[in-house]
Amino acid sequence: MRHNYRMSEIDMAGGGVPVLRGHFLYNEPMKKHVSWRAGGAAQRVYIPADLEDLTWLIRSVPLHEDIHMVGLGSNLLVRDGGVTGVVILLHGVLKKLAIEGRTHGLPPAPADVDTALVYAQAGVASPKLARFAANHDLVGGEFWAGIPGTVGGAVAMNAGCYGSETWDKLVQVQTLDRGGQVNERLPDEYVTGYRHVALKHPHPEWFIGGWFRLVRGDGAAARETIKALLKKRIDTQPLNMPNAGSVFRNPPGDYAARLIESCGLKGFRIGGAQVSIKHANFIVNLGNATATDIERLIEHVEDTVEARTNVRLIREVRIIGERQ
Repeated sequence: MRHNYRMSEIDMAGGGVPVLRGHFLYNEPMKKHVSWRAGGAAQRVYIPADLEDLTWLIRSVPLHEDIHMVGLGSNLLVRDGGVTGVVILLHGVLKKLAIEGRTHGLPPAPADVDTALVYAQAGVASPKLARFAANHDLVGGEFWAGIPGTVGGAVAMNAGCYGSETWDKLVQVQTLDRGGQVNERLPDEYVTGYRHVALKHPHPEWFIGGWFRLVRGDGAAARETIKALLKKRIDTQPLNMPNAGSVFRNPPGDYAARLIESCGLKGFRIGGAQVSIKHANFIVNLGNATATDIERLIEHVEDTVEARTNVRLIREVRIIGERQ
């Protein structure tokens, strides 16, 4: 049963500590919050009021409980048995997007290039960041229009397409640690690569924002590029069906879609889940897929491609929760 409480009515901490101002949802079906439109329920979902409220929520969660940050849920599968701990929904909450005026503490811009900084919080949709930059006559961020998730997810996995990657544009990130402390970190504190980001001295943190340096240029041309990229997505991807974008990373020197198609897996289905006929690196929900159907199909594709090509595909999508 779903319940919706305004937490300003409940002083969780007591003793005069600020109360939470967001909303808790209990036993919330996560199929409503992931783009695959499948999966089990979350024990608790929290929708913070703002960044300050989020920091208080993090501090209130016991250390033994898991915390899962979710943006648009565009690369996430929640197993049918559901997920324990707290799921925090950031999209529409951490939504600040602005041209950054400050320079203190940020790496200097190249002397021979006219640039500007854009600050975007983690809940901003990546295509919105692309359009914002183009509308301010900044170029180089058009590729974000092809990424279906949020800035937080794009930063966390170094998302990219059409030859560009998110960390190519980052000059500083903003993180929130398990103690509720907001930090600012420079790129040299991380090891980054293709769809991979890791703090060199790891401890639990989540990306909550970032500063991106973009070049001043022809905004009209950038907007035309965005239109062309969106058209390419529509023409080549199964956007009319629930999916989670690319399921697997491209292996070095090859394409996951080509390998999957070469194994005759286009159109292969398990239950309500199907390898897309339009793009083999997409798995679509035909309308009644369970998370188990989708996970079994992912495993079948991995095993079949490895057996026939000797290449083990690496997943881009994240799977959490318990099997039913």
